[in-house]
Amino acid sequence: FFRVFKKTSGNGTIALYLGKRDFVDCVDSVEVVDGVVKVDPAGLNGKKVFVYLACAFRYGSDDLDVIGLSFRRDIWIKRVQVYPVPAAKAPSTPLQESLLKKVGDQGCPFTFQMPLNLPCSVSLQPGTGDSGKACGVDFEVKAYIADEADNPDEVIEKKNTCRLIIRKIQFAPANNKAGPKAEISKQFMMTDKPVNVEISLEKEIYYHGDPISVNVKINNETTKTVKKIKVSVEQLTSVVLYSSDTYSKEVCAQEFGETVGANSTFEKSFQVVPLLADNKDKRGLAVDGRLKDEDTNLCVIHLLCLTPNPRLQGILVSYKVKVTVTVSGGGDVVVEVPVTLMSPKPAGKLFYSNVPKMLFFFH
Repeated sequence: FFRVFKKTSGNGTIALYLGKRDFVDCVDSVEVVDGVVKVDPAGLNGKKVFVYLACAFRYGSDDLDVIGLSFRRDIWIKRVQVYPVPAAKAPSTPLQESLLKKVGDQGCPFTFQMPLNLPCSVSLQPGTGDSGKACGVDFEVKAYIADEADNPDEVIEKKNTCRLIIRKIQFAPANNKAGPKAEISKQFMMTDKPVNVEISLEKEIYYHGDPISVNVKINNETTKTVKKIKVSVEQLTSVVLYSSDTYSKEVCAQEFGETVGANSTFEKSFQVVPLLADNKDKRGLAVDGRLKDEDTNLCVIHLLCLTPNPRLQGILVSYKVKVTVTVSGGGDVVVEVPVTLMSPKPAGKLFYSNVPKMLFFFH
């Protein structure tokens, strides 16, 4: 069995079918979005049927929409006509062939190819008391009945539409490199020698829920004492729309009562685990785009295609590990390194062409 998601318009004239709602961004390519619209010509009254795929940035909830203002901006949108069927018809995918057998002659296939410069699905965690849809980047497939594909003067009634939210996601690459390293020396007042701090990570990529091992080396050449060490993980969120704004939120922090005496050295590995479960009350925290109220994770880092692309828009997320070494009577020595949080790639992959039966989910 493989899942098929179906949404029917209010008037019952069109129905949208998708084989999945998660589409993988492989950095240098993105999975094709393919599906079928079932059309009953008797209910069209001479109108046409179109489908669009849109990537949009929502920067306000629905209850803030007043006097016709919408707190949503389309980053990218693509429209295709599915009925009447265009003369230049693309070959059907294995999923579409299976759906067409179920739907029959009223089935009209459609296919979209997303460009490489679109962000992945991201939601900004709402605060306590916030209502409506969360701010963030989402993707929507919508079928609708209209005279023209995109006529701003044409009023399209809600009963003539059906839509499904999908997600654009990334998984961690198979190869994991050695982690980054950074060091700093800081000299304090009334001392002629510095405190040297070096930190390094065991590997470059960590999965959600895995402990992050941070190796800390301290060479205290002063007469002062290091009285504590703090290891934290911060999420950096860049909102790139008309301009770029970046803010940070601490998602994990732990203090260790390790001391380093004057003119001595120290080396130890510390472990911290950043989890969304420990940050449920942080408004504006970036999490992976979610479908309905299902569980999700802290937002993964989005790997970007290295080929030349138009300017990226949306929400870009990164993380850093920060080690703060507190010296008595002196101050802090702070060292930072980047860290990548991602989800592992599923062990197996389901191919539609090899599966004869379908399991339908209605939304």
